[in-house]
Amino acid sequence: MAQTLAMPVVPSLSVICNGRNGSLLSNSLCLPVSNQPQYRSLSIQCVRVGGVEIPNNRRLEFSLQYIHGIGRTRARQILCDLSLENKITKDLSDEELISIRDEVSKYMIEGDLRRFNALAIRRLKEIQCYRGVRHIQGLPCRGQHTKNNCRTLKGKRVTIAGKKKAPR
Repeated sequence: MAQTLAMPVVPSLSVICNGRNGSLLSNSLCLPVSNQPQYRSLSIQCVRVGGVEIPNNRRLEFSLQYIHGIGRTRARQILCDLSLENKITKDLSDEELISIRDEVSKYMIEGDLRRFNALAIRRLKEIQCYRGVRHIQGLPCRGQHTKNNCRTLKGKRVTIAGKKKAPR
């Protein structure tokens, strides 16, 4: 039984043709052969800035925001510092792209920023301050009310079996 499962479905393929041959053998497989890709217009090349691929079809101000640590204000500041127009990313020249990469590398972005924030939260948890305790409990740290809201941190509601609603 195990031997029959281990055997291949087609024991041997004698001929692989390109579909133009009229004579087919019983153990043959015909595959269409095409040397050129069918979809030339779908070749998408993304620009890599700060270790992140930013989209080509958006304006530079918005495509820079795909980098963690760069928001709208900082993206506008980068464009002003470099005195660049807010044009579509795929229209950038190589010199402009290099200058953008150099400017973005001056800021704390992506992995460094995530690591910095994680270390700050870990420090708060270790010293057991109020904010650290709230992080440990999974509750809001910045003074929000928790009676009705903060479902993002608390998670889904858990129903209590014996609890009845108060009569009106």
